[in-house]
Amino acid sequence: MLDDRIHALTGYTGLQLQRHHADRLLPPGLTALAEAHQALAGEEADVAYHLGRLHQLSGSEDLAGQALLERLTRVMRHLTDAVTRRDAHLDATAAVLAPLENAAQSRDEGELPDLTAPDFAHLLGLVRGARLHQHVVTQRLSVVTASGTRLPFPALQRLEEAGLVEVDRAHPLHAGQPVALTALGRRTLIGPAPARAARPPSGMPLQAALRR
Repeated sequence: MLDDRIHALTGYTGLQLQRHHADRLLPPGLTALAEAHQALAGEEADVAYHLGRLHQLSGSEDLAGQALLERLTRVMRHLTDAVTRRDAHLDATAAVLAPLENAAQSRDEGELPDLTAPDFAHLLGLVRGARLHQHVVTQRLSVVTASGTRLPFPALQRLEEAGLVEVDRAHPLHAGQPVALTALGRRTLIGPAPARAARPPSGMPLQAALRR
């Protein structure tokens, strides 16, 4: 089922994916997946409703007459339309999911992403970890590294979508959600750096920074 594939790819259940989407925490690729999944869930609910109505009418103790047959016919028509819409959304969600799975498989097979120099510098700034916070009043999201530097939230989204960092969303946002490099993120930093990318502060060797 798609929910199993989504969980295998993202680590989120369908409900968690929708919650993170509502909080605007997902990178663009997962945002598109969440929107497709949300539309699919709505069509699934519609199918379940009409199927329940069909069971209700077919189990009715009323005598089979013209009125009952007309209601059954009407419900069957609605159910057929709902199933058709559901299947279309199922295909649409699978179409969004497939390239994300392919990208994840490519990363697992050792291909390193081609980062811009700014994003490489942002990734480097996350070597010692960071926290994603949401201001209680303004609801503004901010990423603060262990050294106190602030990173743009869109940069974090791009790095997360590329599989280079992971955010521990088990923690509440107001308390700060830990951000850490993935194994792929660490391998990417060890590889060739883009031109004009920042290096570790205070002359610290990159390998030493990654071990900290």
